[in-house]
This record gives sequence, C-alpha cells and structure tokens, in this order.
Amino acid sequence: MMDQISNIQVVPCSSSNYLKPFRVHYSQNGTKKSWDFMRTHDSVSVLIFNTTSHCFILVKQFRPAVYMCEWEKHTPQSPEDKVKEGEEKEESEESHGDPPTAAAGVTYELCAGLVDKPDLSLEEIARQEILEECGYDVPVSKLRKITSYRSGVGVTGSKQTVFYAEVSDDNCVGEGGGEPQEGELIEVVKVPLQESMNFAFDESLPKTMGVLFSFMWFHSNMAPKYKISTNV
Repeated sequence: MMDQISNIQVVPCSSSNYLKPFRVHYSQNGTKKSWDFMRTHDSVSVLIFNTTSHCFILVKQFRPAVYMCEWEKHTPQSPEDKVKEGEEKEESEESHGDPPTAAAGVTYELCAGLVDKPDLSLEEIARQEILEECGYDVPVSKLRKITSYRSGVGVTGSKQTVFYAEVSDDNCVGEGGGEPQEGELIEVVKVPLQESMNFAFDESLPKTMGVLFSFMWFHSNMAPKYKISTNV
C-alpha cells in the first residue's frame, strides 16, 4: 500500500548519492553568465508490451517531488522558506486546509532505472529493471532501442535511453514491485492497447512524458502490426 503519507519534514539536503548541485560560470558571446544545475545519473526506460493480453505494462509509484508540488499549495511558505539554519518543521504545524492525499504524488511511468552499474550495458540494466519492477524475464536480445534524449535540460541534462520490449505471459516469472531494501514500492499496472491513447492524454492520471512519447511511438510504428486504429 502506498496511500499513507504522514510526518512530512522538509530539511536541508547536505549530501546525496543521487543529486549533486553545482553553479557554472561561463561567457557566451562576450557576456558573462551563470547557471545552477544538478548532476544526476543517466537512466534507461522500457516500453513493455504484453502480446498475450495486448496491453502495456507500466509501473505506478509515489514520487515525493510530485507530492511536494501539491503539498506546497496547502502551506503558507515554500519548503526553502521553512528551512532556516537546519530547523525542521512538520507539515502539520502550519498547513492551511487539508493536506493532499498520497494519490497526488503517485505517477504512472515506464519501467526505468538509473545507469549506475558501469560493468553492465544499457540493455543489461534495462533487463534487470524489467525483472525487478515488473516480474518479466526478457532476454537482452529482445530489447529494441527506440531512441535517447536529454531530460530536465534546465536542471540536469541527464540522458535517458528508451527501449521497447515485447513480452508474453510465459515471460512472467514474478510479481515485480521493485527492491524493498532500496526503498522501492512499485505497483505493476496494465493498460489495454485499445485504451492506451485515451489513458495517455487523460490529465487526471499523473504520468511522465516518457509514457506519452512511447505510446505515441508505438501507435506510429507498431500499430499496423496489431491492426489497431491510431485515432485518439
């Protein structure tokens, strides 16, 4: 269950294994400039299509950053204003109105993971993520690279490589759900092919750009194979 969120505290981030902030100074066409950016890991994501049930396999999980964007609407100050000289304040102290439910921070996403294993190829990392998060055992040879792109270019500029994988019920060897020891709490979600484009553009269902992009890619490139309409 991921619907119980409580004891929220906003504190300074003095160190992190995932995010490292920097400020770069540079000159562009003779004008001095500066920009703040965050160094992060590159990542992989996978659009998974189950050929047995004709559905996409997505993951659903709670994202604190998304939740905090909604949480701020119920507080008189932003998180950075609340944190002064290391002081911690819980959300219950100064909240205005009822805080958002956990659903405000739950998003639908492609199966994905960080590129933080230098001894593995991108395909091997993607294969591990499919197994851990969704429970399907997919040979590396069955992964098709769609493309790669830069994400969060105003803040991070990290690269995400997107793969496509077709699976069947025979490939399902577990329930998925991620690695609990790493703090992951993931729900596997099936989106029927015929409902996928309505799902993609339904703004009431928070989702990442990767979901929209990959669904559109599928309908443009794979739809003829499955003889489906691409009308939204």
